[in-house]
Amino acid sequence: MNFSAAIFDLDGTLIDSNPIWKKLDEIILKRFGIFATNDFLDRLAAMTYEEAASAMQQIGADITIDEFKDEINALAVHEYSNNIHLKNGVFDYLNYLRKSGIKISLATASPPLLYEPVLKKNNVYDMFDAFTTTDEVGLNKSYPDIYITAASKVNSPPNRCIAFEDVLNGVNSAKKTGMYVVGVYDESSSAEFDKIKSIADKFIYSFNEML
Repeated sequence: MNFSAAIFDLDGTLIDSNPIWKKLDEIILKRFGIFATNDFLDRLAAMTYEEAASAMQQIGADITIDEFKDEINALAVHEYSNNIHLKNGVFDYLNYLRKSGIKISLATASPPLLYEPVLKKNNVYDMFDAFTTTDEVGLNKSYPDIYITAASKVNSPPNRCIAFEDVLNGVNSAKKTGMYVVGVYDESSSAEFDKIKSIADKFIYSFNEML
């Protein structure tokens, strides 16, 4: 291996969680009497908290970003603690990295109250050496800061890291740091596949392809 650390996004990359976010977004919108189209809900599920709250405001939801974050996280805790599973091949690949001496670092927009229970439930939490969130760095994944921080926590320069992301802004930002970037298939990002494939160094449909 020519890298010393692996940086992973969580939602849509390691775990199959975007269908859950779609359901929770729908619950919140219905509280405001808004019945969104399936296409709009698909796009919401792939957005950051700030982007989703703004999109909801634009179609008439009277909700602030902080209110949206609090409400959707409260709804999501149960799902992340009980109903969300790893994507195909993730456990075996993380285990492979661990046995190979590669440091494993999480870079996610999800807060600890979500990433901790879902990783523990799926028996991979202890495989990670470090955790970094967008809230911690103060910038979303349109900026490279979270990847730089995630790499520094495992004492690896970015050009010695491999990063895994399922959405375009994540792939683009990780690539700007000099990391080797792998785009990961997730249905919610299907509209971005061509752009993701043009920027990423590799594109996979399953982590079994990495073994």
